[in-house]
Amino acid sequence: MSETRNVSYSFLGPAGTFTEAALAQVPEARGKAWRAVNNVGEALADVVSGRSVAAMIAIENSVDGGVSATQDALASVPNLRIIGEYLVPVNFVLVARPGTTLADVRVVNAHPVAYAQCRSWLEATLPHHGHIPASSNVTAASSLLDGDQADAAIAPPGIDKRYNLAVLATGIGDNPNAVTRFVLVSRRAAVPARTGADKTSVIVELPEDRPGSLLDMLEQFATRGVNLSLIQSRPIGDAMGRYRFVIDADGHIQDERVADALLGLRRFSPKVLFLGSYPRADKRPIEFTSHYDDDVFIGARAWLKDLIGDDPSGT
Repeated sequence: MSETRNVSYSFLGPAGTFTEAALAQVPEARGKAWRAVNNVGEALADVVSGRSVAAMIAIENSVDGGVSATQDALASVPNLRIIGEYLVPVNFVLVARPGTTLADVRVVNAHPVAYAQCRSWLEATLPHHGHIPASSNVTAASSLLDGDQADAAIAPPGIDKRYNLAVLATGIGDNPNAVTRFVLVSRRAAVPARTGADKTSVIVELPEDRPGSLLDMLEQFATRGVNLSLIQSRPIGDAMGRYRFVIDADGHIQDERVADALLGLRRFSPKVLFLGSYPRADKRPIEFTSHYDDDVFIGARAWLKDLIGDDPSGT
């Protein structure tokens, strides 16, 4: 069997999940083997072991923010790189075993992220319901047919075409414009070439817990004209008050302003994890003022070199 035919991609399964829909957007994955896994840790383990060349994982949604399980996993697994991002519009239906009515529902099975995105509808429609977490939305639905204790499940539209389930309600998401952002993660490799519409992701630990330390970190970007599209804190876990920050910056590591910001960040904190620079899913060009152009940074270095001269000792 050829190496090409052995290439596989991992995604949160089973078939029919939003993660699979994100993977379907990857041209390189078409015609290759797709491996359904149960959680983010298993997906990343596939990549580290070489079982899969890349894994598609959810990292952020427009309703509930960053996916903490993904952020924590990326912080703890070394030598991984984000090589692309993909957006999937998200909507949900409530399904149950045939014969079940909405009035019968006491317990709902749902992936925690999906549950959060439907919380207002659930509290208004089923104010006394309980929640059983599931590893995926499809698993939540299919488990109803396996004797699950839940009466209903939150699932993606069309699930009733895959399983013998009745749809009790449609459009139950609290935000009809909800979108989930997915990233394709691979082993550490060359950074994709910059396109002018890029994003750079890093995880940074504050070096010490003192007044102004967070501001010092943010100023590394602000003083270089780099906009942040995401900044989220996650506990490190070794002591109270210790946090790491997951950051998405507009631009590419090969952009002078971003590279200079990362250098400043590295001087500020000894623990900076570079997750990658990759094309934005929306392909929107990054906007910034002209005094942060590459030529300005290059010219400033040339000016400094001229001041110092070829012989720094002055002899």
